[in-house]
Amino acid sequence: MIQEDVSFMTILKGANSYLPQVVLASTILALIYPPSFTWFTNRYYAPALGFLMFAVGVNSSEKDFLEAFSRPAAIFVGYIGQFVVKPLLGYIFGIISMNILGLPTSLAAGIMLTSCVSGAQLSNYATFLTDPAMAPLSIVMTSLSTATAVFVTPFLSLLLIGKKLPVDAKGMVSNILQIVVTPIATGLFLNRFFPKICNAIRPLLPPLSVFVTACCVGAPLAINVGAVMSPSGISVLLLVIAFHLSAFISGFALTGLIFRDLPDVKPLQRTLSYETGMQSSLLALALANRFFQDPLVSIPPAISTVIMSLMGFSLVMVWTRRKETAV
Repeated sequence: MIQEDVSFMTILKGANSYLPQVVLASTILALIYPPSFTWFTNRYYAPALGFLMFAVGVNSSEKDFLEAFSRPAAIFVGYIGQFVVKPLLGYIFGIISMNILGLPTSLAAGIMLTSCVSGAQLSNYATFLTDPAMAPLSIVMTSLSTATAVFVTPFLSLLLIGKKLPVDAKGMVSNILQIVVTPIATGLFLNRFFPKICNAIRPLLPPLSVFVTACCVGAPLAINVGAVMSPSGISVLLLVIAFHLSAFISGFALTGLIFRDLPDVKPLQRTLSYETGMQSSLLALALANRFFQDPLVSIPPAISTVIMSLMGFSLVMVWTRRKETAV
């Protein structure tokens, strides 16, 4: 009997291949016809994020990480980019929003909160499309930042936002445990001890993940379309674009400076650029809705969900074409 070996890489080749188009279509549809997504209310964000985390756990195995863990320096630099460089950028743009643009403190808090969360699973897919050999390394980086977000994100939020708005750090820890750590651990447990169950549900996960991602991208934009299109919303949009652009560039430049002598420095630069520029804005959105009474706090992460995806996959198209031209 031949047992089919279905890896995380194989899963990504399925329905997820349409993810860039789905993200763009969801953005356009949410702007043109908001009711198409407004049914996906705030209470669904946490379960949706939990499902995506569960899918990561189910589609992960030990062998995917063995080679990646042989590069601790790259993993460390990726972690610094995620939880040092990016929060610093978020703090800078948050201060700019208050002191220069005169925006409310709650919007600045939303920008800072967005910069404090872990890496996005979409960065794994972006890396897979651009440099397939680097995908396991990207998965390790995202998994590490996600696993430690239970402690790091509340700490950073308290450090950056605590003096501006009250932050329930203990509540954040509990919430992240529920919607991030527990689903991933459950997926890994099933994959390790109940492979038949995983083989049965695995084919259903890619299309469901694409659908859930579409809702998670479209709904925040549709629900907050009025605020996004307001004068302050346009300012936040520009700030979020500048924040992500700075993060992408910082990750690329920092990696090139540290690993300039490595033969695969260019693929590594692209990988860490994705890791620094793309974070789990949905987690920031869930935390904003759960722990901040002011609804304005949720606007920056809602905008970030869309901008992060669009910018990331735009880079995928640019870098992929450059690689094809160079061959």
